[in-house]
Amino acid sequence: MQKITPFLWFDDQAEEAVKFYTSIFKNSKVGRILRYGEEAAKISESGRPIGSVLTIEFELQGQKFVALNGGPLFKFNESISFVVNCETQGEVDYFWDNLKADGGEESACGWLKDKFGVSWQVVPTVLIDMLHDKDFKKTERVMAAMLQMKKIDIKVLKEAYDG
Repeated sequence: MQKITPFLWFDDQAEEAVKFYTSIFKNSKVGRILRYGEEAAKISESGRPIGSVLTIEFELQGQKFVALNGGPLFKFNESISFVVNCETQGEVDYFWDNLKADGGEESACGWLKDKFGVSWQVVPTVLIDMLHDKDFKKTERVMAAMLQMKKIDIKVLKEAYDG
């Protein structure tokens, strides 16, 4: 069993969110679903009906998660995000476009919010390597280039890196 599992609190969109995420990430699956029973429905903040989804376990790329329909009490914010490490520009484009689909919002430096308000960082691994280079001038050029971007463009980063 995984020691630490991210637990995502949705108002009432847990099932929709899990379908969305598992459609984007290969090697993903939906696990067990727990439904509201009479006792849980009585105390739910949002008056969830008996038989509706309480929690759904799911897995993306080997990482286990749990989604909860907990009502409108808590909302996602940017203080927590999930990083998607990408090897190619094609991967960056795929995850960027799919995660921001249907109402997601672009932000800066590879960050976006999906339609549920969950924050993601779509990051090419080469960016991290460039930023850890021992040549400070190279890292500064890469940082300056990245700070101008929303979706990360590997070609532009490499041009900045090479000077």
